[in-house]
Amino acid sequence: MLRLEGATVRFAGRSALDAVDLAVAEHEIVCVLGPSGSGKSTLLRTVAGLQGLDCGRVFLDGRDLDGVPTHRRGVGLMFQDHQLFPQRDVGGNVAFGLRMHGAARAEQDARVRELLDLVGLPGAARRAVGALSGGEQQRVALVRALAPRPRLLMLDEPLGQLDRSLRERLVVELRDLFGRLGTTVLAVTHDQGEAFALAHRVVVMRDGRIAQSGTPLEVWQRPADEFVARFLGFDNVVAATVAGEAADTPWGKLPVPEGSPQGPGTLLVRPAGVGLVGPSEGLRCTVSARTFRGTHVAVHLMPEQAPPLEAACPLRAAPEPGDQVGVVFDAAEVVVLGGPCAA
Repeated sequence: MLRLEGATVRFAGRSALDAVDLAVAEHEIVCVLGPSGSGKSTLLRTVAGLQGLDCGRVFLDGRDLDGVPTHRRGVGLMFQDHQLFPQRDVGGNVAFGLRMHGAARAEQDARVRELLDLVGLPGAARRAVGALSGGEQQRVALVRALAPRPRLLMLDEPLGQLDRSLRERLVVELRDLFGRLGTTVLAVTHDQGEAFALAHRVVVMRDGRIAQSGTPLEVWQRPADEFVARFLGFDNVVAATVAGEAADTPWGKLPVPEGSPQGPGTLLVRPAGVGLVGPSEGLRCTVSARTFRGTHVAVHLMPEQAPPLEAACPLRAAPEPGDQVGVVFDAAEVVVLGGPCAA
C-alpha cells in the first residue's frame, strides 16, 4: 500500500535519508528502529508530507504523493507528545478530524463513542484532557488519529513518555486493536521491546539507510551485521575465521551452525550460548560483575588476553564477582554475521 522509491533527504549536504526503498503492505504493522540521527523520524515526516524529498518518490495506493499536502494524503499522525487540544474535551479532540472532513454531527458522535469504547474509555467524551493520565491521553491521541479512518496510521514514538510497565501493557493492546481494525501502521520507535512486540516487520536504520528488514524473529535470531547486533544489545561480537563447523576467534575455537558462511567474518555469541562450568574446563574467565535483568542475571566475564564476554544465567546459579569460572559455547546460539568486524 505504501511504497518509497529512492527516497533521499539532505540537510546541509548530509543525507538524512539515502536512497531508501521501502514497501508496506495493507494491514501490515512496520516498526522502524534506529539510533538518534539514523533517519527514522525523517522517514516518517517524508511519508506524512512534513518533509520534502530531494530525490525519489512516495506512493500510497499507487498514487504519487509528490506535491500532495499532509491533510490530503489520507494518513493519520500520532506524535510522542500527543499534541491534544487543551481547550477541547476528549470528544472534541477525537472528533476533530471528522469535522475537518465534513462529517455530520451524528456521525461524529457515533464514531467518538465507538472508538472510546474500543480503547477502554467509555463515557469519557466530556472529560477535560488535562484530567487524563498519561496512558489515557495516549489512547485519546490514538483514536483521534484513527477517527477519520486513515489508509495509513503513522506513529512517532507513541509510547515514549509513558513508564515501562504502562508501555508494556499498552503495546499489547495496540497490536490487538490494529488487528481488529485492520489498520496499516508505520511506527518509529527507539524501544526494541516495543517494536518487537508490536510489529509484523522490523526495519533497522543506520545513517539514513536500511540496515536490515525482517520479522522480529528474523532480526533477533540473525542480525544482518555487527551494527545491528550491537544495536540490539549483543556485545559478544568478535572477528573470526570460519572453516567447516568451527571458527577461530580470540576466545579460541568455537562451534558454528551447519551451513555458516565460510572464511573471515564476524561472529556473534548470544549470552544464552555462553555456558558457565568449572574453572578447570573450557575458557578460563574471571567474573567482573553481574547485573540483574529481571528474567536472568547478566554475568560479565573477563577472559585472559581476550575480549570480555557476557553470559545469561538463572539468579540462583549466578557466580559472584571475583569468582573463577570456565566457559563453553553452544553452537545454536552462535551467528556468523555479514561483513568484517569493526573491533
